[in-house]
Amino acid sequence: MKKTLPLFLAALITISVSAQEKKAKTGWSLGGVLPAVSFDSNLGFQYGVLFEFMNYGDPSIYPEWYDHTYTEVSRTTRGSGIYRMMYESNHLIPGVEFISDLSYLPDQAYHFYGFNGYESVFNKDWMDNESADYKSAMFYRIQRNQFRFKSDFLGKLSGDHLKWTAGFAFQNFGISSVNIDKLNKGRKDELPSVTEEPGLFELYRDSLGVIPENEADGGWVNTVRAGLVWDSRDNRPNPMKGIWTEAGVEISPKFLGNDWGFSKFYITHRQYFTLVENDLSLVYRVGYQATLSGEVPFFYQSQFLTYRLTGASSEGLGGLSTLRGVLKNRVVGDAFVIGNVELRWKPIHFTFLNKESYLGLNLFYDIGRSTKGIALPDNLQSKFNSEMSEYNFNDFFNPGAEAFHHCAGISIMPVWGQNFVVAIDIGKSFNEQDGNIGFAFGLNYLF
Repeated sequence: MKKTLPLFLAALITISVSAQEKKAKTGWSLGGVLPAVSFDSNLGFQYGVLFEFMNYGDPSIYPEWYDHTYTEVSRTTRGSGIYRMMYESNHLIPGVEFISDLSYLPDQAYHFYGFNGYESVFNKDWMDNESADYKSAMFYRIQRNQFRFKSDFLGKLSGDHLKWTAGFAFQNFGISSVNIDKLNKGRKDELPSVTEEPGLFELYRDSLGVIPENEADGGWVNTVRAGLVWDSRDNRPNPMKGIWTEAGVEISPKFLGNDWGFSKFYITHRQYFTLVENDLSLVYRVGYQATLSGEVPFFYQSQFLTYRLTGASSEGLGGLSTLRGVLKNRVVGDAFVIGNVELRWKPIHFTFLNKESYLGLNLFYDIGRSTKGIALPDNLQSKFNSEMSEYNFNDFFNPGAEAFHHCAGISIMPVWGQNFVVAIDIGKSFNEQDGNIGFAFGLNYLF
């Protein structure tokens, strides 16, 4: 299987439309612009742009701000993309921080490795077209198109640090088999059709009954959320000291038009320690999430709940926002724990286009596991004699094998104007069942 070629590294360019320091730090200012350029042998060329604006007020409250907007429009030549607009304000509603996000996220090759971590076997040779056991580069992929509109509110409850949070989200997930015809356009080594070579999703849905019929096509998941936050960070983009802890409950009631009713609990604690003033810090995050009631559709179990998105999505375990050296969505369960530790260093400080900037380097270690599995049908063993005679049970399932998933790596963090943070993550998993080396490109510190 061909590897992703990260052409965007050569296009890591930040542009300013303001050359005067005073204008850059008062009123509305362009936070940064970044071209989105990359190539993937399965999805084609990615092209687009992302940019953000900050309102620092007059007189300036820099590096704090009153308003922040973020827009990203990017797509690949074979149909995946990110179309996102986000707005947040600290003054629009007096005494309340307000965040609103409108996104459409079509993904032609969304990662799907089954459920319950190591209890679902990952066979890399089935996706490697140079292997004698090759089946399809899309064997562990589905098509998922997500529409999301969410708004969140944060207000003081007591003192400067204890706050309440509330919000709502309307989300639609369209789930289907990968569109092989679309992905084969322009390819010399054509992918087999899902009829000729069913992938894991088709086998789970059609042969094994692991994915219920009422979940197979996706649907609406509309939720409301409430919780508490303790926030004593000294700044938002890259805190050097303080605590940021949140706990809450998300409910998806059927009266909001949902096909499924459920509730989830989540708690995440983050803490920051200064080792060298302004330049070196040790930070960590620990979290737990679990279903409290009802049945959660399989396509929503990968959501990592938080009141504040730091990127286009927050999901895993595995991938950009959770375990950065583990395959995306490798660990999907009904409950999970996660831990991240980072040593953050700012070795180079400089002024670029009249804005204080720096280059950050992080060493990270990530760990997580499912603590409660998604229930599977009782008759799976017999299915391999009648429905799937070409496979064995052990090709797909390894009951009781779930354990902690580990990875470690380095992040390169160019930061312009204190608030525009580019993140380039390179992580290595400790177990070949989690893949090998993960490479991710995004914005903002992980937490």
